[in-house]
Amino acid sequence: MDLSDLVDRYCQVWNEPDAARRAELLASVWAAGATYTDPSVNAANAEALRSHIAKVQARRPGSKVVRVSGVDVHHGIARFAWHVVQADGTTLPDGLDLAFLSPDGAKIERIIGFFGPLRDRE
Repeated sequence: MDLSDLVDRYCQVWNEPDAARRAELLASVWAAGATYTDPSVNAANAEALRSHIAKVQARRPGSKVVRVSGVDVHHGIARFAWHVVQADGTTLPDGLDLAFLSPDGAKIERIIGFFGPLRDRE
Protein backbone atom coordinates (compact mmCIF):
# COMPACT_ATOMS: atom_id res chain seq x y z
CA MET A 1 0.00 0.00 0.00
CA ASP A 2 1.15 3.52 -0.79
CA LEU A 3 1.57 5.39 2.50
CA SER A 4 0.64 8.69 0.86
CA ASP A 5 -2.73 7.14 0.02
CA LEU A 6 -3.20 5.95 3.61
CA VAL A 7 -2.36 9.41 4.99
CA ASP A 8 -4.59 11.17 2.45
CA ARG A 9 -7.50 8.88 3.36
CA TYR A 10 -6.84 9.69 7.03
CA CYS A 11 -6.98 13.42 6.21
CA GLN A 12 -10.28 12.82 4.38
CA VAL A 13 -11.73 11.58 7.68
CA TRP A 14 -11.24 15.08 9.10
CA ASN A 15 -12.93 16.62 6.04
CA GLU A 16 -16.02 14.41 5.83
CA PRO A 17 -19.13 16.24 7.10
CA ASP A 18 -21.37 13.14 7.27
CA ALA A 19 -20.84 11.27 10.56
CA ALA A 20 -21.69 7.82 9.14
CA ARG A 21 -19.38 8.26 6.17
CA ARG A 22 -16.68 9.66 8.49
CA ALA A 23 -16.93 6.50 10.62
CA GLU A 24 -16.54 4.32 7.50
CA LEU A 25 -13.50 6.28 6.34
CA LEU A 26 -11.91 6.09 9.78
CA ALA A 27 -12.50 2.33 9.97
CA SER A 28 -10.61 1.93 6.68
CA VAL A 29 -7.43 3.53 8.07
CA TRP A 30 -7.65 3.13 11.88
CA ALA A 31 -6.43 -0.05 13.59
CA ALA A 32 -8.39 -1.61 16.44
CA GLY A 33 -7.32 0.06 19.67
CA ALA A 34 -5.61 2.98 17.90
CA THR A 35 -5.18 6.28 19.75
CA TYR A 36 -4.91 9.94 18.76
CA THR A 37 -3.11 12.61 20.78
CA ASP A 38 -2.53 16.30 20.05
CA PRO A 39 -2.16 19.34 22.33
CA SER A 40 -5.93 19.59 22.74
CA VAL A 41 -7.06 15.97 23.18
CA ASN A 42 -6.09 12.41 23.96
CA ALA A 43 -8.59 10.18 22.13
CA ALA A 44 -8.26 6.64 23.46
CA ASN A 45 -10.34 4.98 20.72
CA ALA A 46 -12.08 5.53 17.38
CA GLU A 47 -15.31 6.74 18.99
CA ALA A 48 -13.44 9.42 20.95
CA LEU A 49 -11.60 10.53 17.81
CA ARG A 50 -14.84 10.73 15.81
CA SER A 51 -16.35 12.86 18.60
CA HIS A 52 -13.31 15.14 18.64
CA ILE A 53 -13.41 15.58 14.86
CA ALA A 54 -17.12 16.48 15.03
CA LYS A 55 -16.32 19.19 17.61
CA VAL A 56 -13.49 20.56 15.45
CA GLN A 57 -15.79 20.65 12.42
CA ALA A 58 -18.45 22.48 14.44
CA ARG A 59 -15.88 25.14 15.42
CA ARG A 60 -14.59 25.49 11.84
CA PRO A 61 -17.44 24.69 9.44
CA GLY A 62 -16.29 24.08 5.88
CA SER A 63 -12.61 23.79 6.77
CA LYS A 64 -10.38 21.10 5.27
CA VAL A 65 -7.23 19.32 6.46
CA VAL A 66 -4.71 19.18 3.61
CA ARG A 67 -1.43 17.26 3.60
CA VAL A 68 1.34 19.72 2.63
CA SER A 69 4.41 17.48 2.63
CA GLY A 70 5.58 14.13 1.46
CA VAL A 71 5.24 11.16 3.79
CA ASP A 72 8.51 10.03 5.39
CA VAL A 73 8.62 6.62 7.02
CA HIS A 74 11.09 4.42 8.84
CA HIS A 75 10.66 1.54 11.27
CA GLY A 76 6.89 1.65 10.96
CA ILE A 77 6.58 5.35 11.90
CA ALA A 78 5.50 7.94 9.35
CA ARG A 79 5.56 11.72 9.56
CA PHE A 80 3.75 14.26 7.48
CA ALA A 81 2.86 17.95 7.61
CA TRP A 82 -0.63 19.33 7.10
CA HIS A 83 -2.57 22.51 7.53
CA VAL A 84 -6.17 23.56 7.82
CA VAL A 85 -7.73 25.55 4.99
CA GLN A 86 -10.68 27.45 6.41
CA ALA A 87 -13.91 27.93 4.48
CA ASP A 88 -12.82 31.44 3.43
CA GLY A 89 -9.53 30.08 2.00
CA THR A 90 -7.24 31.27 4.79
CA THR A 91 -4.84 28.72 6.22
CA LEU A 92 -3.83 27.98 9.77
CA PRO A 93 -0.19 27.25 10.65
CA ASP A 94 1.13 23.87 9.56
CA GLY A 95 0.94 20.92 11.89
CA LEU A 96 3.04 17.77 12.03
CA ASP A 97 1.74 14.28 12.70
CA LEU A 98 3.66 11.15 13.61
CA ALA A 99 1.74 8.03 12.59
CA PHE A 100 2.63 4.66 14.09
CA LEU A 101 1.66 2.03 11.54
CA SER A 102 0.36 -1.51 11.87
CA PRO A 103 2.97 -4.20 11.08
CA ASP A 104 1.61 -4.57 7.53
CA GLY A 105 1.51 -0.77 7.03
CA ALA A 106 -2.18 -0.89 6.12
CA LYS A 107 -3.59 0.99 9.12
CA ILE A 108 -2.66 3.59 11.70
CA GLU A 109 -2.20 2.43 15.29
CA ARG A 110 -1.40 5.79 16.84
CA ILE A 111 -1.18 9.44 15.82
CA ILE A 112 0.71 12.07 17.78
CA GLY A 113 0.07 15.54 16.41
CA PHE A 114 1.76 18.88 16.91
CA PHE A 115 0.45 22.34 15.98
CA GLY A 116 2.50 25.14 14.43
CA PRO A 117 6.19 25.43 13.60
CA LEU A 118 8.97 24.18 15.83
CA ARG A 119 10.20 26.76 18.30
CA ASP A 120 13.68 28.20 17.93
CA ARG A 121 16.32 26.74 20.17
CA GLU A 122 16.49 28.56 23.48
